[in-house]
Amino acid sequence: MSGICAERVVVVTGAGRGLGRAHALAFAAEGARVVVNDLGVGLDGAPGSGSPAGRVVEEIRAAGGEAVAHGGDIATSAGAESLVAAALDAYGRLDTLVNNAGFLRDRMLVNLDEDDWDAVLRVHLKGHFLPLKHAAAHWRAEAKAGRAPVARIVNTSSGAGLLGSVGQGNYSAAKAGIVGLTLVAAAELRRYGVQVNAVAPAARTRMTERTFAGTMAAPGTGFDAMAPGNVSPLVVWLGSAASAGVTGRVFEAEGGRITVMEGWRPGPTADKGERWTPAEAGEATLKLLADAEVPGRVHGA
Repeated sequence: MSGICAERVVVVTGAGRGLGRAHALAFAAEGARVVVNDLGVGLDGAPGSGSPAGRVVEEIRAAGGEAVAHGGDIATSAGAESLVAAALDAYGRLDTLVNNAGFLRDRMLVNLDEDDWDAVLRVHLKGHFLPLKHAAAHWRAEAKAGRAPVARIVNTSSGAGLLGSVGQGNYSAAKAGIVGLTLVAAAELRRYGVQVNAVAPAARTRMTERTFAGTMAAPGTGFDAMAPGNVSPLVVWLGSAASAGVTGRVFEAEGGRITVMEGWRPGPTADKGERWTPAEAGEATLKLLADAEVPGRVHGA
């Protein structure tokens, strides 16, 4: 198949449903050979039935593409290592990693159990770190052997990670952590020919349909702004060789809109040149806040 990802080998985690499925199908439509990873769990991470990864593989093959399924737990070192091995065993190479797997366990902070905190950070943040680590180790070895890769990593953050979301302290913390991980990985891996970016999507998935039901419903007619496939073109481009030079960036993607997020940057500053008293620090801070931009509102506040 032809396309901007022709002959590239792409791994997509959490690709059995929703955004991951849309990304896998879009990469395949652009000529990529896809490793479809999905553990097949429910919305809360509990074991599910069937093989959603296998069904996506069947869809890709029915459309004339190439794909294999991987059902390992990418939040374990063994599972993440086997994910990279699956690409190498099936196709002899790895070009792009899309980290997308995740689930929700929403609670207000005072009702959030430690287990629910740990579980969400494990699948989102650790589930990004471990595949990234093993893919990066492969690409570093390739670079040191004189086979400089044209490698891409696309991580999945969220508006909840950029602005916060009431009732989603665990999810917001994990998604914010993914932004930090993206920036560090982009800086560390550039020398090996690896570009790392993150996308904060807004789309209708199993996770958002219940949390934001009022804004996620499909329209009866016209453009479906919340369809997961609207996010995939940007992810595919970032995962292709065509995105050369783009790294360490975070993008919001929703419907037909793409936004470059500018993140934390220095705003108004005051420097006394010596230690402040608490009262002086407070007075100076209030003046600085009066000159500063108003931060984005926390979702649900």
